[in-house]
This record gives sequence, structure tokens and C-alpha cells, in this order.
Amino acid sequence: MIRELQEKDLERAMEIWLDTNMKAHGFISSQYWKDHAKTVREMIPRAEVYVYEEEGGGSILGFIGMSGEYIAGIFVCEKRQRSGIGRQLIEFAKTLKGKLTLNVYEKNHRAVKFYTGQNFQIVTVDYDKDTGEKEYFMKWER
Repeated sequence: MIRELQEKDLERAMEIWLDTNMKAHGFISSQYWKDHAKTVREMIPRAEVYVYEEEGGGSILGFIGMSGEYIAGIFVCEKRQRSGIGRQLIEFAKTLKGKLTLNVYEKNHRAVKFYTGQNFQIVTVDYDKDTGEKEYFMKWER
């Protein structure tokens, strides 16, 4: 089930955020993610965040964070990746917005493949000023 983030979900969302970022971005120091965790923790409650909750009110298995039409990130716990949760979160976001944009690191091949499979197109290629890594700016429109 997909629903809005509640205050009680924040700790679990942060666990998923940190673990997923460190594993998906092995090309970036894990310390980078740890250093940004406090800022993200403060931003999540102010963003538009939807969680994927296990049926029956169980554990949070993933979430999508958005600011307007921009997807700040989709995060799914490692044990449930490739089970359709990310796709469901994207499809949910598509029902809310007529256009979605995001940035993804070029070296995060799984994520690039995932987003292109969800009909996102690469619009521009640039470098992330914080990490120096090449990233794609992608867009989907209804």
C-alpha cells in the first residue's frame, strides 16, 4: 500500500535512504552519505513523500520523495529491490503529476535502466558539483 509519510516512518525511511545510497553508489564514499544524513532527515518531513508499506500495516519497504514535479529519490530496501515496489512508486507519482524530472548518476546503471524502462528520457548530461560524478537529468511527460 502506498500512503503519505507519517512522523513515525522517519527512522525507517532514513535507514532505507542511507543503506540504499551507500550500496547503489559504491563509486561515492559512504562518508558522503553519512555526512548528508542530518540534512536529509530535516528535509524529508517538508517534502512530498510517499511510502510503500507492507500489506496489513507492516514495515516500510520503500519511499519516493518529491518536490513539485522533481523526484528527489526513490529508495527501496535491499531485500525487496526488483520486486516491483519502485515501479509502483513511479506509477503512483505519475497519477499525481503530468510531468516528472529527476537526476541520476551515470554510473548507477541499474537506476538508469530502471528509469528508461519507466519511459524517462535523458534530457541533459552534467556533473554533480558535490561529488564530481557525471549525472543525467531525465524527464517523463504524460
